[in-house]
Amino acid sequence: MDIASRLNLMEWISAIGTVAFAFSGYLVGVKKRLDLLGILIVALLTGIGGGIMRDVLVHRVPLVFYDYTNVVIISITLLISWLAGLHKLESQTFYRAFIAADSLGLIAFSITGAQVGLMYDLNAFGVVLLGFITAVGGGVVRDMMVNDIPFILHEDFYGTVSILVAGGLYVLDQLVYVNYLSLQLLFAIGLAIRLIGHWGDMTLPKIGVSGDKE
Repeated sequence: MDIASRLNLMEWISAIGTVAFAFSGYLVGVKKRLDLLGILIVALLTGIGGGIMRDVLVHRVPLVFYDYTNVVIISITLLISWLAGLHKLESQTFYRAFIAADSLGLIAFSITGAQVGLMYDLNAFGVVLLGFITAVGGGVVRDMMVNDIPFILHEDFYGTVSILVAGGLYVLDQLVYVNYLSLQLLFAIGLAIRLIGHWGDMTLPKIGVSGDKE
């Protein structure tokens, strides 16, 4: 895959992530009974927060400051969500919709964040870190704004999946095997692991003192 095609595909993946995270921000805002401005702010920061953190780390002016694409995508997502009456979903469906949207955003931004690291010729640690920050940054901002514990601190497989996906893109790049099929497989496998890990209550081993009740 030539660099132009690769970057074009990354733009589409980024758009998917932006829509998904904006939608998750919308759902959180509705759940917390925020007003229209509150919902807009939460959705906006969820969609662009991780990208801004990533760009600051690589000394790049955040794209949202001179490109309206993400702002337009988020605005359209919120409008469609409201017109479709998604805020009226029953609680169980509401929660499932949030998990699905948040998972899509996590995988999409893990890939696009890692791609930025590859563009800057970073090593494996740098690539994975940028993918991780891009993926979890917006969600952390969202959860902190509404006084919730960020997913990254209590959903063990949340951050792990981001690391695996970003690392997977790095490996594919080193093997010169980045193409439409491999990226689609990486996306699908990452999403499957995230959803199976969540619904199956899969966790990483915990370290604790034996007999500690606190």
